[in-house]
Amino acid sequence: MEHILELNQVSKSFPKSGFLLDKISFSLPYGAIMGFVGENGAGKTTTIGCMLNTLLKDSGTIRLFGKEMSDRDTDIREKIGVVYDGDNFPGYLTAEQLAKIMSGLYSSWDNTLFLQYLENFHISGKQKIKSYSKGMTMKLAIAAALSHHPQLLILDEATSGLDPVMRDDILDILLDFVQDEKHSILLSSHITSDLEKVADYITFIHNGRLYLTASKNDLMYNFAVMRCKESQFRTLDKSEILAYRKKDYQIDVLVSDKKKMQRKYKDIVIDSVSVDEIMVLLVKGERV
Repeated sequence: MEHILELNQVSKSFPKSGFLLDKISFSLPYGAIMGFVGENGAGKTTTIGCMLNTLLKDSGTIRLFGKEMSDRDTDIREKIGVVYDGDNFPGYLTAEQLAKIMSGLYSSWDNTLFLQYLENFHISGKQKIKSYSKGMTMKLAIAAALSHHPQLLILDEATSGLDPVMRDDILDILLDFVQDEKHSILLSSHITSDLEKVADYITFIHNGRLYLTASKNDLMYNFAVMRCKESQFRTLDKSEILAYRKKDYQIDVLVSDKKKMQRKYKDIVIDSVSVDEIMVLLVKGERV
């Protein structure tokens, strides 16, 4: 399988804060969407900064389109569309002025496509960006990212600030984007329901460390939570437990092979699990 993005043992330390991005490794195939999840401060934005070479990593390798990117690689940058969580463009510009700047930065800038996105998103080209709502600002950033025909989209909380209807519209655009199997998306988001709709893979980091990277189908259909009594918990094969969390009269146990557990422990309730519950159990749960 070919990968549009590959991280191998990527580390980045911040001595003043004590934060360490610790040996992060994962790969994003062509034609796929990867949900990149973790709580605030987990290291998602630091990882994205290392990918884009806006932060200098301490060690490890990052390959985009099969090549490590340097500051001179403008051809690689042309293939990447980026949307950050926050201000993407100066507030004193209008969308029309932004388009002129972008056309000078990207040889593949498509102004007709950009204007079409503005119309679809109900954004005025003459209004200053600083007067936009957060949702409008995010829609403008997505329109600009798509309008230079990138192959890889890197989106940091791109659906935040949008109402459910507009979020659904954006997700449809993202799904259309990856229909061309030369295109891929890394989508960092706190809205795990969005990821469950569109992601092919989920990568989860916590406190700068990779906790898991897996296909969404694996998480949805194979991962499960066993609802155990204390006596039942003691009978479990501890090598099969990913994490567990004690509640008042129950212990929730995260496992990665639902069918095997159902065959092996017929007297224990075993439920399917959401991405949210997987995250909570991995972060707040205990290891054997």
